[in-house]
Amino acid sequence: MYKNKKLFFIAEAGVNHENNLNLAEKIIKEAKMGGADAVKFQTYKAETIASKYSPAYWDTNEIKINSQFKLFKKYDHFNKTDYQKLKKICDHYKIDFMSTPFDNDSALMLNKFVKHFKIASADLTNYPLIETICSFNKPIFLSTGASNFHEINETIKFIRKSKPKIKIILLHCILSYPTKYKDCHLGYIPILKKKFKDCLVGLSDHTMPDENLIVLSKAYELGASVIEKHFTAKEMKGKRGNDHFHSICFDDIKKLRENIKIIDVINGNMKKRKVLKCEENSRKFARRSLYTFGFIKKGEKFSNKNIIPKRPGTGISPIKIKKILGKKSKNNLSDDTQIRWSHIK
Repeated sequence: MYKNKKLFFIAEAGVNHENNLNLAEKIIKEAKMGGADAVKFQTYKAETIASKYSPAYWDTNEIKINSQFKLFKKYDHFNKTDYQKLKKICDHYKIDFMSTPFDNDSALMLNKFVKHFKIASADLTNYPLIETICSFNKPIFLSTGASNFHEINETIKFIRKSKPKIKIILLHCILSYPTKYKDCHLGYIPILKKKFKDCLVGLSDHTMPDENLIVLSKAYELGASVIEKHFTAKEMKGKRGNDHFHSICFDDIKKLRENIKIIDVINGNMKKRKVLKCEENSRKFARRSLYTFGFIKKGEKFSNKNIIPKRPGTGISPIKIKKILGKKSKNNLSDDTQIRWSHIK
């Protein structure tokens, strides 16, 4: 599970299934192909999540519906039997099944199918729902979008008060669809790690996916041990409507995994600077030692005009030059001769 992995990746399918179990299975299969650890859906009924008069908070150029109720109603058709089927499909593909509940009944129903719960950013202050989820004694992924520090801290205290041993995974999140790069503030990930040492910390991302997965890769480098990203079938990627337009596909997860391998290698484990084995030849032959610059007669004094640092560094280091300046040469020395201590009176 997530605590034993360098990165636990959640493919956030949400309602990209569009009420179609075949599309949902395709999303699950492709998430596994890409290397995701879990596929997460969303479980709600429009009547219990939003008033009929709730305005949109997403980019209406991409999602034309300007009513929360109407959008949620469009994709809330799955029932208990459907989620049971999704769980079986996930088991078949050996990938964790998850779904975010948005009401108590959904949470109670999902408890039979999930081993960890997700609380959406918008429900960080929904204490009745959080209390229900806490009663299951299962790990909680808590998104922190659109929250201030006080609210995050108070919610964690609320969870700890009733269930002090529940594992909490905090997900840095910006609740804006899509999130602009300038609003990412990934630098808050290490701050969350410092503030909440007893929690794992990750990222729930809503940016438009960049070609090289820089946002997600940087989050990992900053210490995210969990990343959640909207995910869809490859054929649906970029499609307008719903969350397809800012979702990634299985090729992107593969790219992220490759990036992580490189990051782990290049970051290394050096705690104190030392000369590496791969640097030994460079150190020896690319550094400099002192050479004659022109012919030097026996008894002539060494000066800045007749000696010069040159490669390779197999002789006297230039850091010793002050011990040589003003001293006399024991021998006639031709131009471009590496100076030895035996040459100096």
